[in-house]
Amino acid sequence: MDSTTYRSNHRTELTLFGRPAQQGRWFLIPLGMMILLCLGTVYSWSIFRKPLENELGLTATQSLLPYTVALLCYAITMPIAGFYIPKLGTRWMTALGGVVMGVGYMLSSFTTSITAMVFTYGVIAGVGVGIAYGVPMVVMARWFSDRKGLAVGLTIVGFGLSPLVTAPLAKSLMDSYAVRPTLFALGLGFMLIIVAIATTMKLPPQAWQPTTATAATTVKPAPLKYPKTMLKSSSFYGLWLCYIIGTFVGLSAIGISSPVGEEIIQVEPGIAAASVSLFALFNGVSRPLFGWLCDRFQPRHIAIASYTLILVACILMVNAEQGQVVTYLVAFSLFWFCLGGWLALAPTTTLSLFNPDDYAQNYGIVFTAYGIGALLGTLVAGQLRDWLGSYTYVFYPMGALAIVGIGLAHVMLKRDRQIDSDQVS
Repeated sequence: MDSTTYRSNHRTELTLFGRPAQQGRWFLIPLGMMILLCLGTVYSWSIFRKPLENELGLTATQSLLPYTVALLCYAITMPIAGFYIPKLGTRWMTALGGVVMGVGYMLSSFTTSITAMVFTYGVIAGVGVGIAYGVPMVVMARWFSDRKGLAVGLTIVGFGLSPLVTAPLAKSLMDSYAVRPTLFALGLGFMLIIVAIATTMKLPPQAWQPTTATAATTVKPAPLKYPKTMLKSSSFYGLWLCYIIGTFVGLSAIGISSPVGEEIIQVEPGIAAASVSLFALFNGVSRPLFGWLCDRFQPRHIAIASYTLILVACILMVNAEQGQVVTYLVAFSLFWFCLGGWLALAPTTTLSLFNPDDYAQNYGIVFTAYGIGALLGTLVAGQLRDWLGSYTYVFYPMGALAIVGIGLAHVMLKRDRQIDSDQVS
């Protein structure tokens, strides 16, 4: 029986999973979360690196290439996929992304060179992630027009927390069956899970709206008019630049979390590595929290708060000394917390400032900022360390960017004045 059915009395009543849509829509959130949990396995690549280095005779730089290419292909594919979601439909796009990602993993299990691994894991699996990533957010945005920030934030928790679930799973499988059977099993398993859940990723009828008003709709009414072309709106460029800064700083910090703990604070390598799990929890918790806040306050205020926390973290690390473990844990928890927050803030702000009917295409374009932030963030921190001799100097430009972000958010991250005047008239 289909998960969405219609029942006719005096009017047509929509049901979802056998319950009125107002209640049944909440089942979509854990299903969307599960899709992103599977897709987020791409972040668990570090589990495979050492076995592949030993088996294929790779250097540390070579073994990082499949992961780097996967992130790049994921970031490039997502804006392209956004334009095809309305044409192919949410269910087909979800299934297609799951199949492509799964095939990439399974083909990786047969590779005998790093070049082939870069193509199968980096290109194919990365493209699969990019195809499917945006679909659950599109679905949640349409079903939860009254609580879009909270719904989107809860859904993308799956992607952020995926390494906490899938990395131990992959490690357990490798201990029992070696690395190649593990890649094949994960690819097949995740493909089947995503394809099965894809059947539920359906949009509501165009005219359907939640029946109850929420605090979000009373405090911050949905705008009546939007820019006809997002790219001609100054608020788009404000969001895009702010997103670059948020992801650049966040991904820079993520990439140096353990080395900074070992070099500056001089904690044991095991403790530095274990602390990443704590940071990942902050990264996951911030997503629904920031989404919930965006339902109640203007996005620019949330962005300014995020940059302020980043600035506090930078000040803490600039003054950090050997043995100050608490300072290190607090600062990097804030870095990871704010990165997760931006991954909820950006899609929710896109929904707020621009036409929700064009959300798939709009957020695909906005998401290019993540790609730029990811590319620069994973390179600059290491280069600064090599040039200046210490990771301490990394936090000066990060703090400066946070200050720039506060100014940009205050001036540009708001609805265009022309739109507001049109509404008044």
